[in-house]
Amino acid sequence: MIIYGWLIDHYVEVCGTLTGFLYLGFSIRQHFLTWPVGLLNALFYIAVFYTSRIYADMTLQFYYVVISIYGWWCWYHGSATGNSLMVTKTDGALWQKLMISFFLLFIVIAYILLHYTDSQVPYWDAVTTALSIVATWMLARKKIEHWLVWVVVDTISMGLFIFKELYPTTLLFFVYTVLAVYGYAEWKKGIVPDAEERRLA
Repeated sequence: MIIYGWLIDHYVEVCGTLTGFLYLGFSIRQHFLTWPVGLLNALFYIAVFYTSRIYADMTLQFYYVVISIYGWWCWYHGSATGNSLMVTKTDGALWQKLMISFFLLFIVIAYILLHYTDSQVPYWDAVTTALSIVATWMLARKKIEHWLVWVVVDTISMGLFIFKELYPTTLLFFVYTVLAVYGYAEWKKGIVPDAEERRLA
């Protein structure tokens, strides 16, 4: 009865956790359901993070709603030829752009959290939010290194969620960390060779 009562009280977070597992599983397999399930997961976590006052991560879920639609389209029509995307590596020039984007996002998000919210963890919240924006865009473009960025995000997030006593979500992000490593290995098997990658860029 205690467990049942807890599940009833936390059903939104539990649903978010379950759809998160499904999202990651579909993502590893490069299945089209990655994106509709990801959209549903984002809607659940808008509610969870609002209640927990983790505002940057809450705002991030609105971005996930939009990027889910973009990623769905990219995976089918996002290549230079208009066909489905292939898994490719991130070149040096793109890494520079992504890192600049991360630092700019971090500065803006941290400033907003410090001055306009009652966030208890503004800097960590800003780091994970900025990195998540970058990683999800990389996923939408099927850049294999997005899995490595997620390892960093998920590890930091576990500490944040333990602090906020979001234990099902902590479990979810622990599994995320493990499966991100597995996902990287799986995607690496089908990566486009360098010559073909340059042609598709």
